[in-house]
Parts: sequence; C-alpha cells; structure tokens
Amino acid sequence: MRRFAFALALLSATIVDAEEPQAWSFAVSAYGYDVPDSEDFVNPGVTADRGRLHLEARYNYEALDTASVWGGANFSTGEKWLFDSTVMLGAVFGDFDGVAPGFRLSLTRSWFELTSEGEYYFDFHDHEENYLYSWTEIGGYPTEWFRAGVALQRTRAYASDVEVERGVFVGFTYKSFDAAAYVYDPAGDPFYVLGLSYEF
Repeated sequence: MRRFAFALALLSATIVDAEEPQAWSFAVSAYGYDVPDSEDFVNPGVTADRGRLHLEARYNYEALDTASVWGGANFSTGEKWLFDSTVMLGAVFGDFDGVAPGFRLSLTRSWFELTSEGEYYFDFHDHEENYLYSWTEIGGYPTEWFRAGVALQRTRAYASDVEVERGVFVGFTYKSFDAAAYVYDPAGDPFYVLGLSYEF
C-alpha cells in the first residue's frame, strides 16, 4: 500500500501543471442494491479531479467489505461528438486484495449518451479470483433534467445467475444533484438499484 500511495503522489505531481493551477472538483455518490436472495448493500464512492488528475475511492464495489483507491488521468476530445475518458490504476483491499487497471468513458451528442466504466481485478493470492467488472448505460435526454435508457453490468458483489445483467433506468438531474433508478432483469426475477450523487 505504501508503494501505491507513493505512485499516486508521483502521478499527481506529473499530471497537474503547477504553472496553470486548476480548481478541484469533487463528487460523492451512493448506490443502494436491493437484490433477491442476497444481502442488500450500499456502494459509496468519492472522486476528486483537478485538470487531468483523477483520484477516487470506492467501497463494496469489487466485493462486499472491500475497498479500493484509484489514481488516473482524464482526457477529453471532440466537438459534435464529445468523448471523455479516464484511465486509472487501483489498489483493492479488504475481503479481496489485489490491483486493478480501470477506465471510465462517455460519448455524447445532442440527446444521446453512452457511459461505461470497468476494471480488471488481479488477485494477489489466487489468479482464479481475477475478474472483469463493468457497468454501461446507453440512453437519451428528452429534456436537460430527465434521461432514460438501458443498463448492463457485470459484478461479483453478489451472486447472479447470468454473466451480464440487463436492465432499464430513469434518471433525474437538478443542479448538482443526480438520482437514477434501475430495474435489472425486469421480465424475470427483478432487482433494484437506486443511485444518488452530488458534485461540488
């Protein structure tokens, strides 16, 4: 963990341009899971960004009672089609211990938006525990404050009968607040996720 902390400090010094200081931006989020035949849980997270620098901490994401800390770099390009991405490296500890390269990306144009995040977890103790996590949303904005679409996720935070879970979502935005409700496997044995976030 000390080596990872040193790497984060080195990353910060490399990515942030001292001659052009930029303001920090922060976000906090929490996703509550109501899953049949499994323990309900909350997945909180916090991010901090300054220019290209991205820092992040998560809990209950890779697995229950497991935390992860991340450092990475932000990139953005495009005019009509806007593409934003973040490449990251994370340290995972708790019930699972390992490292994970990860990413976040979004592609938007007018009312359309595709967002995705993922990571590949490498376990320190057992390579059979290695796992690909992902969360993807494809949706549209009929108005600035409302969106709807489909969502896909692959996780090991709880037991699932399928590799990739499929669902639908609706989301609402008011100033710096965002709320989204998800229903996965709506035609079968549905379960629900509620996400709340605030940026400042």
